Amino acid sequence: GTAGGETGAAEPLDVPAGLRAEIDDLLGTAEDRSLGVDGLEPLVSEAFYEVDINATDPTIAADDWTLSVTGAVDEELTYDYEDVRALSAESRFQSLRCVGESLNGEKMDNALWTGVPIMDLVNPAGPAEECCVMLRAADGFFEEFPLPALEDGFLAFGMNGERLPHGHGYPARALIPGHWGEINVKWITEIEVLTREIDGYWEMRGWHGTGPVNTVAKIHQDARLSDGRRQVGGHAYAGTRGVRAGEVSTDGGDTWAEATLSGRLPGEDVLRQWVYEYDAPAGDHEVVVRAIEADGTVQPAEETDAFPSGPSGWVTRTISP
Repeated sequence: GTAGGETGAAEPLDVPAGLRAEIDDLLGTAEDRSLGVDGLEPLVSEAFYEVDINATDPTIAADDWTLSVTGAVDEELTYDYEDVRALSAESRFQSLRCVGESLNGEKMDNALWTGVPIMDLVNPAGPAEECCVMLRAADGFFEEFPLPALEDGFLAFGMNGERLPHGHGYPARALIPGHWGEINVKWITEIEVLTREIDGYWEMRGWHGTGPVNTVAKIHQDARLSDGRRQVGGHAYAGTRGVRAGEVSTDGGDTWAEATLSGRLPGEDVLRQWVYEYDAPAGDHEVVVRAIEADGTVQPAEETDAFPSGPSGWVTRTISP
């Protein structure tokens, strides 16, 4: 379905020496640009969230897996695992956020994925371009979204320098930049090109998570420092719109100050860490955080529930002395 299952032990990813060097370099970059704050997940998440539609994940051997491109195409094509692995592979950072999480939930993580551009598989089939696509998975999950969203899509078979874990869709999963986790289909087996819109799995259940992910800044850490000051931190994410700044209020939103952000990672769809230190007042106080997008747009304050279009609003936390 969307993002999970039992991850299990990491398996090595067999890639050419040049790609291995690129992976190691990118993972090193993520480590260098992380803030290194105690209690705050680094830029490459150590415990990437998992969400599924079934109690048991499908188990598929690489030798048995195929991916078909069907529907409104000039020629239907089917690829096996070796076909995909024979293409020119690359690695990219991409973050995922679950549409059904709470506003300050922890189902928002980042990883380095290795794979191939999805359109390298779709274009040879000659897709009709006027509508949309349906991605289908071995676990019965299916999700539909506009074809243009697939243009920057990625078919991943590796994660953080290892083989794609079982719980994240081994042998292969889709990654669609800037969109909610639900359309990043795991255990993908079919890309169907459509000439009209059809509801996907979650849309049939009232959700509307195929659009761009909502901007958010989360509070995931607060600590009393040895010098008596207070430290708060978390992650900020705006999909492909990017995060330029994080702002923190320690008086319930009356005044704002700029947080320190982690270094920007390469990639168009990557979260950032933030941290802020301040002299805390004597009593309880409300800390509020918001993200500023790359173009200067301030994260909307209006709070909404996860259903039907994902949570939004400014995260607040009461800090006690």
